[in-house]
Amino acid sequence: MNENKNYQHPDVQDPENDELEIDWMEILRKIIAIRKTLYKAAGVGVVLGIIIALSIPKQYTVTVTLSPEMSGDKAGGGLASLASSFLGGGASSSPDALNATLAPDIVASTPFILELFNTHVQTLDGELDTTFVAYLDNQKTPWWGYIKAVPGMAIGAIKSLFIEEADTASVLNPFQLNEEEYQKVENLRTVIAASVDKKTAMTTVTVTLQDPKVTAIVADSVVAKLQQYIIDYRIKKAKEDCAYLEELYHERQQEYYDAQSKYAHYFDTNRNIAFQSVRAEQERLQNDMSLAYQVYSQVAQQLQVARAKIQEEKPVFAVVEPATIPLYPSNTSRKVIVIGILFLTICGTIAWKIFGINYWQKIKEKLY
Repeated sequence: MNENKNYQHPDVQDPENDELEIDWMEILRKIIAIRKTLYKAAGVGVVLGIIIALSIPKQYTVTVTLSPEMSGDKAGGGLASLASSFLGGGASSSPDALNATLAPDIVASTPFILELFNTHVQTLDGELDTTFVAYLDNQKTPWWGYIKAVPGMAIGAIKSLFIEEADTASVLNPFQLNEEEYQKVENLRTVIAASVDKKTAMTTVTVTLQDPKVTAIVADSVVAKLQQYIIDYRIKKAKEDCAYLEELYHERQQEYYDAQSKYAHYFDTNRNIAFQSVRAEQERLQNDMSLAYQVYSQVAQQLQVARAKIQEEKPVFAVVEPATIPLYPSNTSRKVIVIGILFLTICGTIAWKIFGINYWQKIKEKLY
C-alpha cells in the first residue's frame, strides 16, 4: 500500500519541475521582449570593443632557453685537478653559493635592469635607432593610461614649481633612483622575466615589448648579461686567489733571488779562506737559499693550479632556443577582444533588464 502512495501517474506533472520550466520560459520571453534593446547594446558593445582593441598596442614576446652546465661541479675532471695532480698538490672543491635557481632574482634585480638601459636597440622599421631607455619613452600607451597619469602629471608639475630639477645626465645610481627611473624599473620587471625548471635546471628568459626587433635584441642582451653575471660570480673567488698568489709568487721569488745573491757573494769573497766560522756562515746562507727556493717553488705550483681553476670555474651555457624576431603578436587578438566586449555588454544588459531593475526598485522602496 505504501508503494501505491508514492506512485504518480505519468500524465500528472511535478509542480516543482513545472515551476522551473515556467521560470525559464518567462526569462526567455523577457529576453525576446527586450530584443531591440539588446540590438542597441550589441551595437554599443561592438563600437566599444573596436575602440578598446585599437587602443591596446601590439606586443611581441621572445623566449630564450638556456641549459647551464656548471663545470665546477665536475668531480676531479677539471684543469685544476689535472694541474694539481702533475704539480703534487690537492684541489678541493667547495659548494657553490650561486646556482641556476637564482636566475629569476638576478634578472629582476635593480642593478641588472639598470644595466639594460644603455643597450643599443633598433626598431623593425628603422625609425628608432637609440638606447633602450630612450625607446621606452616612445612606447605606445592606451588612452586610459594617459587618463590615469593625469593626477601624477599634475602633482609633478606643481612640485616642479617649488623644487629644482635634478641633473638627469648623471650616472644611474641603484641606491637612489628618481621617480621616473623607479617607474621604468618596475615596468621592466613585468615584461622581463626568467624562470628555472628545478628538475632539469633549464633557464627560460622571456621578454615582452611592442617592437619585435627590439624585443629580440633586449632578450639577447638579457641572456648575455645573465651569462656574464654568473661567470663573473663563479670565477671571482678564483681570480682573487690567483691575484693573491701572483703577489705572493713575486715576493717569494725576490726573497729567493736575494738569498741566492747573498750566498753567491759570500762564497766568492771567502772561497780561499779555511776558517770554520766562514764555513758555518756559508752553510747557513746555503740553507737559507734552499729554504727560500722550496717556498718559492711551492707558491709557483699553487699559482699554476689557481690559473687553471679560473678556466675550470667558468660555466658553460648551451643556448637551446636562441632569440629570434617574432612574426606575430603575443597578446590577445583584436577579434577576441571585440567578441569578449560584445558578449559582456549583451550579458550585462540582460542581467540589468531582467533582474537588476527589479532589485533596484526594491532597494529604493526600502530606503525611501
